[in-house]
Amino acid sequence: MAKLRKEKPMKTDIFAAAIHNRSNLKFLYDLQEFLIEPYYLTREKSGKKVIYGRLKKSNEVRKFEYEKIMNIRIINNLRFSPVIPIIPQAS
Repeated sequence: MAKLRKEKPMKTDIFAAAIHNRSNLKFLYDLQEFLIEPYYLTREKSGKKVIYGRLKKSNEVRKFEYEKIMNIRIINNLRFSPVIPIIPQAS
């Protein structure tokens, strides 16, 4: 009897789970390692999938293209709270 292969989760599934659980992600992007707080998944007008995330220990939010991301790891022991600027309400 043939053994069933355990399917690997797709990048979208990994990113969506990390966003939902507010877990940090570590991955290689253009052969450089990044640790981010993932915020948003989308598809550009060109059709390319991208993820936006805040670089750890920085206030910079950066866009990463799916096709350049490798070796993704969810860091479950590092949770984050989204940084949302407070906008004063008009009186």
